[in-house]
Parts: sequence; structure tokens; C-alpha cells
Amino acid sequence: MDEPIAAPIAPAKPEPLLLCASNELAEKGNAFVFDVLHFRTPARAFALRFDGRVVAYLNRCLHVPTEMDWQYGEFLDSGKEFIMCSIHGAVYEPLTGRCAGGPCGRGTLTVIDAFERHGQVYWYPSRDTQPAFA
Repeated sequence: MDEPIAAPIAPAKPEPLLLCASNELAEKGNAFVFDVLHFRTPARAFALRFDGRVVAYLNRCLHVPTEMDWQYGEFLDSGKEFIMCSIHGAVYEPLTGRCAGGPCGRGTLTVIDAFERHGQVYWYPSRDTQPAFA
């Protein structure tokens, strides 16, 4: 008699890591910047509040792999409608990370899974993006 084929076991989701207090992220204000290891290489990521939601991305432009903030933590354009790379002006939709114009093509910023609960902002490490300090 044939053995039944077991369904593959999905890896357990890692424990969320605290980023900051919710009140540190003002609507369309400066982002909270944090250090990560992306594919085991030191990098930075950022979380910001846009339209009431917390979103987080790897701080790396799709056009040229460089950090995007104008000044530390400043990612939004002057109208505070788009995330804008300070190097060549690539613009991204804040809620999705999708390229909205400029030299970033049709890509999307690398999403960091972040959420807000009980007045705190957390993020989930992934296979590719881990905390810089364990």
C-alpha cells in the first residue's frame, strides 16, 4: 500500500522584532531607519507612516543600489506624496514600493514586513533580511 504524501511543512514565521514606538512615526514625516543584514551584507531599512499605515522597505534604490534618503530619515518628495531617491529622482508609491516614475523601471522596493500593535512598531525578519544585531 502506498504511503500518503505529506504536505510540505511551511517554515515557522520568525518572532517580530521591536522597531520603535508608534508615536515616533508622524504621518508623512521622517522615517525610522534601522540596520539589517540583506543577504548577509550590512544594509539599512526604513519604516514610515503614510495614509495612516506603517510601511517598511530596504533603503536601496532599484536604479542604482544606493541609499535613497535626502538627509537621514527623509525619504518623501517635497509634496510628501512619493518616496523619492535623492540620487537620480526615481519615485516610488509609498504604500506598495512600486516604481511610479524615473529610472527605476517597473520594479518594486524590497518590502520589509512591518506592523503596528499596542503603540509599538515591529518587523519580521525574512530569509533574505535579518537583524544586524542579534
